[in-house]
Amino acid sequence: MATEATEIEVDGRAVRISNPGKVYFPARGETKLDLALYYVAVGAGALLGVRERPTVLKRFPDGATGEPFFQKRVPEKRPDWLETVTVTFPSGRQADELCPVDVAHIVWAANLGCLDLNPWPVRRADVDHPDELRVDLDPQPGVPFSAVRDVALVVREVLEEHGLVGFPKTSGSRGIHVNVRIRPDRDFIEVRRAAIAMAREVARRAPEIATTKWWKEERGDRVFLDFNQNARDRTVASAYSVRANAEGRVSCPITWDEVPVVDPADLTIATVPGRFATIGDPGAAIDDVAYSLQPLLDLYARDEADGLGDEPWPPNFPKQKGEPKRVQPSKAKKSP
Repeated sequence: MATEATEIEVDGRAVRISNPGKVYFPARGETKLDLALYYVAVGAGALLGVRERPTVLKRFPDGATGEPFFQKRVPEKRPDWLETVTVTFPSGRQADELCPVDVAHIVWAANLGCLDLNPWPVRRADVDHPDELRVDLDPQPGVPFSAVRDVALVVREVLEEHGLVGFPKTSGSRGIHVNVRIRPDRDFIEVRRAAIAMAREVARRAPEIATTKWWKEERGDRVFLDFNQNARDRTVASAYSVRANAEGRVSCPITWDEVPVVDPADLTIATVPGRFATIGDPGAAIDDVAYSLQPLLDLYARDEADGLGDEPWPPNFPKQKGEPKRVQPSKAKKSP
């Protein structure tokens, strides 16, 4: 028995959508086809976030409320026109990942059950030097979204004082992301150091609501600035990505004027296409200027001179020189 399917014409290509009527977002009943059409509607904005970037396939075969799995390597059975790029992981292993160059690539990924798009912060021309600094504001359980808004505004202040311009977006979940276009002249370690320096400065200015503590037991009721999202092979949902919740909330670019009042519940697969058609993309100018990280790296150097060294790395990374112990404080052996 043949599987039900349809085709969408995108960028001059016919992209096949299997099981188009399968419900992916149960709150309102949007289907797999609705997901694909959503990405067509916001295509220019979505492509801006992933264009020529290695992109991990995070697949939800049973829809937004099902269990996902990550597929770092593109499947062998794929269209001839699909483009890929080779990346190297911290383990030293390599993989050919999806490299979107047009909206057809995004719709192809949606057909595989990829709700959100998870690109590296590099372009295929140079996969070892990021061109994007990523600020991920992650509220701890019970922290109100108003605190996330407040921390985001402090992030803006710190970035601008160091000569950088950030572009905010909702995470599509409980947080806010701020992306900064940077010159691709620093490696992952340096970009991560810049992220650490920026996060520490935000936490110094707003200690009651912001923290850089890696261990959850130390974060308290605050917003965690996840500097490790800038480490090699770590990815963050890109602009206009649909997130895995029943409502189909979107990681939606917003203006800084919207930050104090935005409600993430208002930005969904059902509402964002109309918003995009009406006001355009608030993040459209992100590629206009690439900024230098030197001011943040100078800040990191000053912190280091004052005794603040590296912060803990994610557990899948080899132990780094100068890294603190990888053991949560409550389990660390006490000195006699």
